[in-house]
Amino acid sequence: MKRNGAPPVRAIEVVPRGVASSAGYGACEIGTHIKLDPEQLVSYRLAKWEPVIEDALVVCAAIEYCDRRQSRPQKAWGREFPLRVHVHEPARWSAPQVQSALAAALRCLTGDVWRLEFVQRQKDPEDIIQTNFEIPEPNSLMIPFSNGMDSWALWQLVKEQNPVLVRLGGGSNKSRRRRGKREAFERIPFRVPDQDFKERSGRSRGFKFAMVSGLAAYLSGSTKVIVPESGQGALGPVLVTHRYGDYRSHPVFLNKMEKLFRALLNYELRYEFPRLWSTKGQTLAAAVAKTKDEGWRKTRSCWQKPRQIRVGKNQPLRQCGFCAACILRRMSVHAAGLEEPANTYAFENVSAATLSAGMAEGFPVDSLHGNQHAYAVAGAMHFDHLAALRRSEDSAVLSLQARELARALGEDEVSVKQKLDGLLAQHEAEWDAFLKSLAPGSFIRQRSAGVS
Repeated sequence: MKRNGAPPVRAIEVVPRGVASSAGYGACEIGTHIKLDPEQLVSYRLAKWEPVIEDALVVCAAIEYCDRRQSRPQKAWGREFPLRVHVHEPARWSAPQVQSALAAALRCLTGDVWRLEFVQRQKDPEDIIQTNFEIPEPNSLMIPFSNGMDSWALWQLVKEQNPVLVRLGGGSNKSRRRRGKREAFERIPFRVPDQDFKERSGRSRGFKFAMVSGLAAYLSGSTKVIVPESGQGALGPVLVTHRYGDYRSHPVFLNKMEKLFRALLNYELRYEFPRLWSTKGQTLAAAVAKTKDEGWRKTRSCWQKPRQIRVGKNQPLRQCGFCAACILRRMSVHAAGLEEPANTYAFENVSAATLSAGMAEGFPVDSLHGNQHAYAVAGAMHFDHLAALRRSEDSAVLSLQARELARALGEDEVSVKQKLDGLLAQHEAEWDAFLKSLAPGSFIRQRSAGVS
């Protein structure tokens, strides 16, 4: 049966290895479709072990698995996911307040309908855990750290407060050591192996990152997770959207995650946004001015996998240079008064008139299929539309966003609207300056409504 043009709904049951799924359910087996990393899982067992922690990680992985395996329908955004998960404490997960908070957070983030059911998981063999992890100080600041420019910059700005980095991907996987002990939260302790999944929007990553960083805070006795994203990254994907807004770093979604932690763990957690009203360029400039550190050059912003944009054999990996994340990075580096080598990107000549003409020598331009071209066009137009938003005749969008933000942040609506207007004005100025730095006929500038 189809619903609103969507593909047939197939119920999924997440089961321990060797346990058959129930009739009518497709199996997602722990250990096969979801892989827990025992070595990394140890760092999430710092305090007295609570089965709910492992359950939460399995739930995260299950949501990622479902999100990636079923493509979104062409005529509608939302999908429906009947999902049954074997957990150690089904009564806790089945409590009405937990179910309500979980469904609300997932609906806000992905735009899908999630029907979750929890059943008893068979008891795991007792582990003998030998841990040599450095236990974070209570009340530490927790930073979700992706090795992106925003997370690096925020780390520099609060470094004297000895923040704990909850590493979400990117960078070296080698163990970091301090006083002979490894640091906790070096990697996400599970993965969902690539199985030629069809869905690439990846909205569920926001749930994974928020849950993992929140669990790290809970285990460390911290009540504060500071979100690295600057205003364009956190708010832009919701302010300027043609379909369902991307809330993965937005205060509205993370406010719902706070409610989930309250319901699930009886724990008061707060996600804070120190750079929400600053642009990425302002954040980068502040970090470099404070530390004189060049580490930002080693960060990665690109949304595309390196193998998709390789330039020749045995060449250093590059970022694509034309996705929305890369365009924002290039604009921000320009706004901060900094420079980086052109060979940072596969789209090397940003002033070229076409995408193909701007690609580095040795890049197989035949691989630039229609989807990638559309991706590049959408990236440039996104920031152009964001720059024009405060001058738009339709003020209802900004008023609605200010109201939503004020409720999520617990702040006055008038004050939030003023801050939002200031952020958009700064973005408009940075975008205008970036466009003027390009050749008039450049690929990116052609997608702009015009520079002043």
